[in-house]
Amino acid sequence: MAEPTPADRAATRRPVTGTLHSWDLSTGVDGPGTRFVAFLAGCPLRCLYCHNPDTRHMRDGQPSSADGIVQEAAKYTAFIRASGGGATVSGGEPLLQPELTGELLHRFKHELGLHTALDTSGFLGARATDALLADTDLVLLDIKSWDNALHRHLTGQELAPTLEFARRLAGLGTEVWVRFVLVPGLTDAAGNIEGVAAFTASLGNVTRVDVLPFHKLGAAKWRALGLDFPLADTPVPTPDRTAEARAVFEAHGLHSV
Repeated sequence: MAEPTPADRAATRRPVTGTLHSWDLSTGVDGPGTRFVAFLAGCPLRCLYCHNPDTRHMRDGQPSSADGIVQEAAKYTAFIRASGGGATVSGGEPLLQPELTGELLHRFKHELGLHTALDTSGFLGARATDALLADTDLVLLDIKSWDNALHRHLTGQELAPTLEFARRLAGLGTEVWVRFVLVPGLTDAAGNIEGVAAFTASLGNVTRVDVLPFHKLGAAKWRALGLDFPLADTPVPTPDRTAEARAVFEAHGLHSV
């Protein structure tokens, strides 16, 4: 099949706009290699340990076009490709703006030729069209808890939509990295970790699990917004406890970091 010409690429572009909080270049955090990361504004979850509370509302961003975001990413494509990287659409929650998210993933992949990743909680997974997922090489999926009551306490929302989205991705064969935040006294119970690990292993398309130790690096953002950080008195997990949690995932045959 012949490579698409610039005219072909232009013909597939849509004049999509939305709200962008910010963008950044990151390495090793938002997918493989060095990546252009577009952080869209707005999120339906209210995670107690959120380290970016400044992305919660659509009003927290600036009106932006897919054209402008892709043009910014295009400046770094040579550097990104050399690192084996790509482009990630993150947030906030990118599926709160599915049209912009889908257009960005499509153009990152087909116009810039980059590996694409979607960073999501999966709570709004039903908003991801089949076309959007076809343009997604990797999903970074947050599974906050295995216990639904704990999930509601942590996020203010139900767990079921995330699990349903995870199963959908498994059915499509989409590569997934699962992210699990280890919070002492909340998510670190043995049964909770085991539940997430067993479910993750059952999917068959998860190539990596990031066990992320709870931290307080976003506490200053909460204060700047005039908000009390709910977990200010919660200790960070010890390296040994984090290693123990990773071992649970590895016991299920998963690669954990």
